[in-house]
Amino acid sequence: MGKYLVLWEIDRNRVPVDAKERGTTWGFFMEMVKKDIQAGRTKDWGAFVGETNGYAIDEGTEVEIGNTLMQYAPYVSFKVHPIASVAQVGDIIKKMSG
Repeated sequence: MGKYLVLWEIDRNRVPVDAKERGTTWGFFMEMVKKDIQAGRTKDWGAFVGETNGYAIDEGTEVEIGNTLMQYAPYVSFKVHPIASVAQVGDIIKKMSG
């Protein structure tokens, strides 16, 4: 199982102009995020203040992460980066050092 830094961004073309409708839509997405956290797939999540983007730390297989992220399509786009732990980086350095 891997750990991933997920950078997310809401598609501004899909953001409702009406504030009440926008609040309802974003409230729905926040409930989805809370479920991902409760299920243990998302370990940390945050939004960048004043922006329509943010980050998450997710854990799982590539398929599990893909399935989790696809539930937000087409309203949110993602950049996903695999994360190496301190121990993993230490192993890489040991291998380089011979």
